[in-house]
Amino acid sequence: MLIGHFPQYSLTENIDTTTPGGKLVFHLFGALAQFERDLIKERTNAGLKAARDQGRIGGRPISMTDEKLKKAKEHLKNGLNVREAAARIKVSKTTLYKALNIKKSYE
Repeated sequence: MLIGHFPQYSLTENIDTTTPGGKLVFHLFGALAQFERDLIKERTNAGLKAARDQGRIGGRPISMTDEKLKKAKEHLKNGLNVREAAARIKVSKTTLYKALNIKKSYE
C-alpha cells in the first residue's frame, strides 16, 4: 500500500509510529482503549440484567393495544378511512397499517 511508505505522526499526542517505541505506545493506547470498551460493555450488560431481574422492560412503550385495534377495526367497518380511524384512536397511520398488516394505498 502507498500509505505504508510514508511516516505516520500523531498530531495531538506526539507519537512517532516510525520508531519501535512509538509503535509500542501506539499499540498500548489501542489495547487500553479496547479494554475500556470491553469494561463499558460488561457494565452495560450487567445493568440491563439487573433491571430485567427487577421486572423492568426496556424499549418504547406499546402504543397499539388490543383494545385500540378493536376500536380501529370498528371505525373502518363504519366507513372511516385509515387516517381518520388512526386519529380517533390516537396512533399514527403507519402504526395502524402495521397492526392491520395491510398494504398502504396512496391517498
